[in-house]
Amino acid sequence: MHSETILTHLKRHGQLLDSEIATATGIPLSAIQTSLTELSAQGEISKCSVTRYNDGKAVKGMLCRIAGFIPRPSPGRKPGVKN
Repeated sequence: MHSETILTHLKRHGQLLDSEIATATGIPLSAIQTSLTELSAQGEISKCSVTRYNDGKAVKGMLCRIAGFIPRPSPGRKPGVKN
């Protein structure tokens, strides 16, 4: 149900925490977590558990991105082998 909204949001904004997706889409966090688990089982996304610290307080969440997505290289000169 929320899977398409989540996938669209991840495609548009890249790697995000489950709480960031919930805030941006207005979908309850519990529904986001359920959908992310289903999408991960289907191979649509990659997810991992993370712990971040905000002002010394541990905040646990899921970090997600589209499976197999490799971002484009940033513009500009790249370091290379000099001849």
